[in-house]
Amino acid sequence: MRESRPDFKDIKTFEEFNTYYWFREELSQICKSLGLECSGTKKELNHVIEEYFKGNKIEKSSRKVNKKKIDVITLDTSLLECGFSFNQKFRNYFSEITETRCFKFNADMATAWRKVKRKNDENFTIKDMLDVYYRESDYAKYDNSACQWNQFLKDFCTDEFSNNYSNKLKVAAILWKEIRNSKNEKIYSRELLKEYGYKIEDYCK
Repeated sequence: MRESRPDFKDIKTFEEFNTYYWFREELSQICKSLGLECSGTKKELNHVIEEYFKGNKIEKSSRKVNKKKIDVITLDTSLLECGFSFNQKFRNYFSEITETRCFKFNADMATAWRKVKRKNDENFTIKDMLDVYYRESDYAKYDNSACQWNQFLKDFCTDEFSNNYSNKLKVAAILWKEIRNSKNEKIYSRELLKEYGYKIEDYCK
């Protein structure tokens, strides 16, 4: 029997909170309503909420990005001081120093940049970002848990039993909603087709 996810205000401990699935947008709204830092990855927002339950308020920071005009960018240049951005200018720069013809910023770099801005970390340099690119730094890592729904949908569509349904996306969404709001592991299994068969029977071929 599915347990409905309670409202956040009715949750008393982080342990209880952590048994339910929350979208990043939901975590951000919760933090915002509490006057806490509301930007960042799911992992970072979960940390803010965990600290809240411990009695520590990580309040929203007022970030001021210093965009000085720097003519020559070097490996020791601070990202905040050179107005770093994921634009063509810096794509060309990283393409040159990595000797990569079609350079692409990766998810870890995006996570690192968010952390730099959030902490107003003026000591984080181009070299530090390069280390993140080469995975030689643990400054910030992309939170793969944000992809749980995508993996759930992929696993459902891979299951040959999914061919028994006329609208795979709709069926997967119904099943996902059930486990998302439960304490069960957020993964697809064929048992869900039996458990919630009465909710998806209209989509049987």
